Amino acid sequence: MSASAVFILDIKGKPLISRNYKGDVAMSEIDHFMPLLMQREEEGALAPLLSHGRVHFLWIKHSNLYLVATTLKNANASLVYSFLYKTVEVFCEYFKELEEESIRDNFVIVYELLDELMDFGFPQTTDSKILQEYITQQGNKLETGKSRVPPTVTNAVSWRSEGLKYKKNEVFIDVIESVNLLVNANGSVLLSEIVGSIKLKVFLSGMPELRLGLNDRVLFELTGLSGSKNKSVELEDVKFHQCVRLSRFDNDRTISFIPPDGDFELMSYRLSTQVKPLIWIESIIEKFSHSRVEIMVKAKGQFKKQSVANGVEISVPVPSDADSPRFKTSVGSAKYVPEKNVVIWSIKSFPGGKEYLMRAHFGLPSVEKEEVDGRPPIGVKFEIPYFTVSGIQIINFGPARKDKKWGLELGALSFQTAE
Repeated sequence: MSASAVFILDIKGKPLISRNYKGDVAMSEIDHFMPLLMQREEEGALAPLLSHGRVHFLWIKHSNLYLVATTLKNANASLVYSFLYKTVEVFCEYFKELEEESIRDNFVIVYELLDELMDFGFPQTTDSKILQEYITQQGNKLETGKSRVPPTVTNAVSWRSEGLKYKKNEVFIDVIESVNLLVNANGSVLLSEIVGSIKLKVFLSGMPELRLGLNDRVLFELTGLSGSKNKSVELEDVKFHQCVRLSRFDNDRTISFIPPDGDFELMSYRLSTQVKPLIWIESIIEKFSHSRVEIMVKAKGQFKKQSVANGVEISVPVPSDADSPRFKTSVGSAKYVPEKNVVIWSIKSFPGGKEYLMRAHFGLPSVEKEEVDGRPPIGVKFEIPYFTVSGIQIINFGPARKDKKWGLELGALSFQTAE
């Protein structure tokens, strides 16, 4: 079972809007949520699920809002949380930013969306593009004898409208990977994983069925290509868009799908693999008591010289009571962000094999504030076009049926890496 009711609360816990789907939980039960939350915060035992008697509160926080689902039974918690995050995503598509003001300004539309997103406690239509076809931010006039709901909602392919036509059939594919890496002061890698996603931008006529092939290790073994020159990748924790035929993938690792129109994420994956930092950071911090602190940061590109990292941002933590910043950089620029207690060193273009230096000087007050032992890690963000850390490759793409042909221009196939 899923949620009995969904509430949207302000930062003080006051309900802004709610929708009762099943009627088996009293709506007044939400009054117990905020006292429970504050009690758990004081005890240091805050959890995403709170209980009051037989009623359970499953909640998430977004901006200055709490989204809370109540249930009386042993619900599928993963489904409820997935629904809450999907609700946030839909509201953001409609209002750009989801916060208390946008809820108050769009009360009628929010209630209509809550009515369509779930039916009797079960998720229903959660695709914002389909919802936008019949729940709009303009006034609607219901014509007699005509249904306001598009047929897409009841079709087998609920994520794509029928009758789409384009003069030019185009598909743009992006493979985006992020590296989660934690390195200690001695240079040893403590945590290393790659989180990736394949995103498509589709402009195709009709109801095309597509096929995407990757250098997947299991696929290579099934097709006898494991001994070929192509390097294969073993994907973990693969998550697909609802358009992918999962039975086909389970049988022969074929990614076959009828795509939604426009932008969407086809799949995401994770790889627990040992990778070296693409931009290696060394830092020396000298703190002179009641006087000043000097920071020296050296960054070195540990990737091929042919590649270039763009939009590099290196975040260096500094003491919370530091002031009077002065910087000197061999490339790029540095700025102090006092509200986050960091220095951000920005480099527009960082070629592989290059090494750059940044020095920072801060004054310290005469009365020194006690700092908690240890320092937050230095963070690095960047993008490297046409480069993936995992080595994943798109080896084929086109119509799923061999007898099906249509003029397709494959857009810029690009790869991005962020660390």
